[in-house]
Amino acid sequence: MALEKLTPAAGSTHATKRIGRGQGSGNGKTAGKGNKGQRARKGYNEKRGFEGGQQPLQRRLPKVGFTSKFEKPYVINVEKIAVIKELAEISIATIASVHKISKSVTKIKLIGASAKALASKIKDENVSVSGTK
Repeated sequence: MALEKLTPAAGSTHATKRIGRGQGSGNGKTAGKGNKGQRARKGYNEKRGFEGGQQPLQRRLPKVGFTSKFEKPYVINVEKIAVIKELAEISIATIASVHKISKSVTKIKLIGASAKALASKIKDENVSVSGTK
């Protein structure tokens, strides 16, 4: 196997632009940076999204795109919906029989002054009482 010289394909590369090498080069004096100003100075580095002092687009638009990985439970105040207190067993199915809830509800939290007294009646792990986990 003969070793071949590895070179780029013909016409695939360009010579490096040599700036600041005299007027005759076409890129002398100001080295292609125009005349004066912040952008003509050495060490200039524009921040991403900088719009010359105008409020940048990413700050003008509202924040979007965050969704919590924790599902929020459907909250029921037992003081307002008293029929839940009279249930013998408390589960999502029994609550749905006396109070209209969406089919998408998978967790329920009972709140209110008398909610802790109902903790012994709960038969479903997806139903909880405020103050307990």
